[in-house]
Amino acid sequence: MDERRATVDRDTAETKVHVELNLDGSGVAEVHTGVGFFDHMLTAFARHGRFDLTVSCDGDLHVDAHHTMEDTALAVGQAIDRALGDRTGIARMGDATVPLDEALVQAVVDVSGRPCAVTSFDGVGERIGEAPTEMVAHVIRSLGTSRPASARWCCTT
Repeated sequence: MDERRATVDRDTAETKVHVELNLDGSGVAEVHTGVGFFDHMLTAFARHGRFDLTVSCDGDLHVDAHHTMEDTALAVGQAIDRALGDRTGIARMGDATVPLDEALVQAVVDVSGRPCAVTSFDGVGERIGEAPTEMVAHVIRSLGTSRPASARWCCTT
């Protein structure tokens, strides 16, 4: 199988995002968005997914974290789509249930082409560090539905 890598640059009025992704990496991440909890989320995503991820975002954090988190998630989703290419040699779907310190997380992923993202969080406060918790679900939706219709996938947490 060819190396599955992608680079995405996303420039908007609010953000400048750069993403480098190697799906066949070892779980190394270098993430700098300016939102500590979001950096932690993306770093854990790469580590547990065993892919290499480099992310930088210069966003309008003086306003809030929304554009930084949303635009970064869209760019990471686009990088995943590009790195997967024509999806030759991969399973169409997968799932995992993972116990974390204070949560049980279930993720179901389908790369069949039907866009969908469903999230459910119970007992979560308004913020985790400087990240609004409402943005976690928004990030997952942005990541899961950011690519062309022929290459969308579904995430449930």
